[in-house]
Amino acid sequence: MANPTDHSDIKTMSFEQALKELETIVDRLEKGDVELEASILIYERGEALKTHCDGLLRKAEARVEKISLNQNGQPTGTEPLDVQD
Repeated sequence: MANPTDHSDIKTMSFEQALKELETIVDRLEKGDVELEASILIYERGEALKTHCDGLLRKAEARVEKISLNQNGQPTGTEPLDVQD
């Protein structure tokens, strides 16, 4: 990463890539062996990764459909999932 405050690469990451990097950051911060300035920088990147993951999850939830059933319990089609914010 050339510029430690430029997190534009995160926008193109898949959920899995972003989550894996976020887990690595949390692990490093929990160990406490990172210097203060580096801790601040990776914490900021972690926040950007978290925001990206949250956005991807919201998009995925909006795409999920639930099956609607008639009175007899037979499937009649699908409808959008009610997403709570």
